[in-house]
Amino acid sequence: MASSMLSLGSTSLLPREISKDKLKLGTSGSNPFLKAKSFSRVTMAVAVTPSRFEGITMAPPDPILGVSEAFKADTNEMKLNLGVGAYRTEELQPYVLNVVKKAENLMLERGDNKEYLPIEGLAAFNKATAELLFGAGHPVIKEQRVATIQGLSGTGSLRVAAALIERYFPGAKVVISSPTWGNHKNIFNDAKVPWSEYRYYDPKTIGLDFEGMIADIKDAPEGSFILLHGCAHNPTGIDPTPEQWVKIADVIQEKNHIPFFDVAYQGFASGSLDEDAASVRLFAERGMEFFVAQSYSKNLGLYAERIGAINVVCSSADAATRVKSQLKRIARPMYSNPPVHGARIVANVVGDPTMFGEWKAEMEMMAGRIKTVRQELYDSLVSKDKSGKDWSFILKQIGMFSFTGLNKAQSDNMTNKWHVYMTKDGRISLAGLSMAKCEYLADAIIDSYHNVS
Repeated sequence: MASSMLSLGSTSLLPREISKDKLKLGTSGSNPFLKAKSFSRVTMAVAVTPSRFEGITMAPPDPILGVSEAFKADTNEMKLNLGVGAYRTEELQPYVLNVVKKAENLMLERGDNKEYLPIEGLAAFNKATAELLFGAGHPVIKEQRVATIQGLSGTGSLRVAAALIERYFPGAKVVISSPTWGNHKNIFNDAKVPWSEYRYYDPKTIGLDFEGMIADIKDAPEGSFILLHGCAHNPTGIDPTPEQWVKIADVIQEKNHIPFFDVAYQGFASGSLDEDAASVRLFAERGMEFFVAQSYSKNLGLYAERIGAINVVCSSADAATRVKSQLKRIARPMYSNPPVHGARIVANVVGDPTMFGEWKAEMEMMAGRIKTVRQELYDSLVSKDKSGKDWSFILKQIGMFSFTGLNKAQSDNMTNKWHVYMTKDGRISLAGLSMAKCEYLADAIIDSYHNVS
């Protein structure tokens, strides 16, 4: 507790019997918690208690969310936020899907309550999400070989799976692509799961280093978890071809690795739920055991609802039952049970044929808008850049992101000179670009590429 002792001339705030010697207590060094300050005829002695949190350092700003904060502070009318992966309309406004509004209205009409969900989440959601991923008639569904629990979007689902790996596969390594989504490493570090990287991006071609990828998966310790992006690789937008996926599956089977899919863009990449799930279904058809994390942030625009799932495909129904019990055991002390609102939206949309059809149409619209601005950006670059540089890599990429090939200094120039906000690895979110600003962005890219080393 702080204490103070003041005397002002002949008018004392302390009893007169307190001597000057006692007032010197704070400067004598005998009490390390007292500091004396003298201001002319005023003397103060204040006790200072060190914080229990002195050892906690300031955390670095999030590299992606920090981009949005800087963007908001910029007053330039030409500014562009291409950092965060969130869909925007042509007017660059957030978009709530019409089918989501219908599903929410249905919930209000029914008078759905807000009671706790079970640890594993909403049963109707878990059924719907597994069927969307594998197909309703797939053997893994019919034979009840998939352990599914609702998770806190993709991040939470990955984190629960990481805890399962740490607990039941001690010492096993997760091998992730280089580069990958920025939060993957944080998740496995937090779960104390060791990780390494396999080659993925080739800066020379701004394409896939497939030979390097295969070689590194082969070299990984047998029984490693191989983290794969099911579609629309983040941050590069570069996906393997169907033939390359077959080879990847071959090598993973040969080395007895365990695939671990992160599926954040099903239906949002190509506009087709089935096409975007092809890689996952290929591995399921081979009878492999593997993990799949799902998110509905992008394809249903449910960013703030934190709705997703973790699925573990097992070799038997008995194994799936046991795995699910342990997933629930991990979730219970972590967050107890998941939120209901987003789960009901997904279950309502998927469970109603009319709304399901409307959702697919809206996904095609969103994916189509991104493809259109991708083409327009490419056309603008080709028409404006007379150097002969090949910009075709932009059209070969898929999904909401494009990996421009710009380095950190060039990316800084994009922001400092052109007010284009993006991550420092050169990734831009085409979902935040309008047709009206494609030429402006092309000018910024051309200037940064040619005039900044």
